[in-house]
Amino acid sequence: MLFGKTILVTGVASGIGARTAELAGQMGAEVIGIDVREPAHGGAAFIRGDLSTPPGVAEIVAQLPSRLDALANVAGLSGNTGVVSTLAVNFYGLRALSEAVAPRLREGGAIVNVASIAGYGWRANLERAKILTGIEGFPDVSAVAAEQSLKDEEGYPLSKELLLLWTMRAAHQPLFKARGLRVNAVSPGPVETPILKQFRAVLGDARVDSDITRVGRAGTAADIAPAVLFLCSDGARWINGTNLAADGGLEASINAEVLGF
Repeated sequence: MLFGKTILVTGVASGIGARTAELAGQMGAEVIGIDVREPAHGGAAFIRGDLSTPPGVAEIVAQLPSRLDALANVAGLSGNTGVVSTLAVNFYGLRALSEAVAPRLREGGAIVNVASIAGYGWRANLERAKILTGIEGFPDVSAVAAEQSLKDEEGYPLSKELLLLWTMRAAHQPLFKARGLRVNAVSPGPVETPILKQFRAVLGDARVDSDITRVGRAGTAADIAPAVLFLCSDGARWINGTNLAADGGLEASINAEVLGF
């Protein structure tokens, strides 16, 4: 269901992005990878690009072909560089790229956002999330952070809260819906990637270890990539605006505990 398709994958130099690109190629897709660092292993066309600024996004888009089948938004920061850079890459840059790429996606194409179980707090923080996702374009993120009194330690979970909320919203925005473009998300739990140590520093060992203990092991990039590519494929043609938890049952365990099961 991916054979012959052209898929754009961000964050292709390591972790989930690298495995997603590799697997897509094995399944017959043409892959264009984007990252700030060149991948150690070839196999895909590569564009060096930075999502953290409007000019960076524009430079990436200028190098893309006129037709694509899917965009996998995998690139992201752990939050260890502060709230401004994390929001810029994980949400505002990701959204800007998605909006710019949309006209190049074939009718019925797909956008898949790699979110996180860390973003499930959007319901509890709904009003703030609505304000921040409601800001159009690529804002001055430093000014937004100052205006909203955002803290550095909030960067990662907040960025994923916004991404989950925007995924549902984008699925019904004319830019995407008018041409049948599907917008979905995948939310991993803890995954053994090069930035897991950074997540431990940001979220704390107790939180990460508790999550891993609940499901028996941390996930791997190979666990997440098939979920991303399924949502990119025609097999998910009637799935839109949804979030797929790829977490080994972590969300179910937490919900069962909260509900007293």
